[in-house]
Amino acid sequence: QVQLVESGGGLVQAGGSLRVSCAASGRTFSSHVMGWFRQAPGKEREFVAGISGGGLFTYYADSVKGRFTISRDNAKNTVYLQMNSLKPEDTAVYYCAAGRTNYASDYGRWMGGMDYWGKGTLVTVSS
Repeated sequence: QVQLVESGGGLVQAGGSLRVSCAASGRTFSSHVMGWFRQAPGKEREFVAGISGGGLFTYYADSVKGRFTISRDNAKNTVYLQMNSLKPEDTAVYYCAAGRTNYASDYGRWMGGMDYWGKGTLVTVSS
């Protein structure tokens, strides 16, 4: 069983940066792939970034590639999402999730493969 708690959301101006964190509780954190997802008002939840259990492989949605960086510190049971050059279109509730299967670049499969979800943290980007 894995429990996830996101933090670090808030209000930021367009072009600015923000780092959200996800703290995990569980014995098998390093055995899980981790992902960040987001849901904007009135839209479906979408994949943002994923990272392998050991942190050696990362995957990004085209919309955030080059601007966002996912990382993890297994010693701290924490995964991060560094968001730079933020745009108003990035405004959403950001969710952290954990799963057992690495779907790599098959981005459409990530969400359905996640077993545990955090409650989300709101990121608002003003223009």
